[in-house]
Amino acid sequence: MRRLTALLAAVGAAIAIGVVPASAIVNGVPDNGEHPMVGQLLFYVPDEVDPRFEDPGAWFTCSGTLLSPTVVLTAGHCTHAVGLNGESTTADDGDGSGGNDVWVNFNDEPDFSILPPSSTFVPDRNQERYEAWSAALNASDEWHRGTSNPHPDYNPAAFFLFDAGIVVLEEPIELDAYGTLPEEGVLDSKAAKQDELYTPVGYGLNKSGPHTALGGDIRFQATVKLVTVKGTFGIPAGTSVKFSSNNGQPHQGGTCFGDSGGPIFRQGTLEIVAVTSFGISSTCSGSSGGYRIDQDDDLDFIGGFLAD
Repeated sequence: MRRLTALLAAVGAAIAIGVVPASAIVNGVPDNGEHPMVGQLLFYVPDEVDPRFEDPGAWFTCSGTLLSPTVVLTAGHCTHAVGLNGESTTADDGDGSGGNDVWVNFNDEPDFSILPPSSTFVPDRNQERYEAWSAALNASDEWHRGTSNPHPDYNPAAFFLFDAGIVVLEEPIELDAYGTLPEEGVLDSKAAKQDELYTPVGYGLNKSGPHTALGGDIRFQATVKLVTVKGTFGIPAGTSVKFSSNNGQPHQGGTCFGDSGGPIFRQGTLEIVAVTSFGISSTCSGSSGGYRIDQDDDLDFIGGFLAD
């Protein structure tokens, strides 16, 4: 699930067993600067509820990958309904796109200490919290503001069907290398299904359980294998793929609740075949689901921003 952000705590919201937005790295290893193009998103959704406050408005974190100096690839559910200067983008028949209340940090361990504690605003000063947090983020050289764009067919009631999103940064970030897009249908190849390993990267929880939520807000990576492209957990083939966790390979691990949108690279490359999308276990064990971006509609959607 998109992780509700409270001060510096990395505590995930309660999650029922089933297909739910997910991500992050469990039982992996620190990335240690290996993927500087992967960043942590912090964003504000005016329509969501933070149970500590009397009025709506909640902050969440996700992961994403720079494909160019200004284009960040992430999950659709990390870009839908993001606020526009604190106002709803879904009210009055809005489609939930175009919000600019999203910031991205590309450090191995982003600094959240610039944000005043939420406890100082509870219970009836949620608007003041938005104003204080957005001002602090805007003043920081490490947090980069952008505009959110979910896949045009994204539907929050079935997020896993078109779970791709783009954040366009206001200012460019120059790096030596960026994430790259795959060829169409690359995950349907025999080699992809039987021989290759993949590297998910993200900033979320390292361990999750009924009474446990450990780690978070540090970039980690893991190693997984592709299990199937023939539909996942009842989701039709062609959109989602299933990856194994704890497969006995170096670094092992997998994805976990808390930080969706992180890339799943072909191991040893910067080619992104999927973004972390959902999980089925509250303990982040077994397998997880990625939203594949090697389909024609996703490549067209993402490529349009790169062309611009």
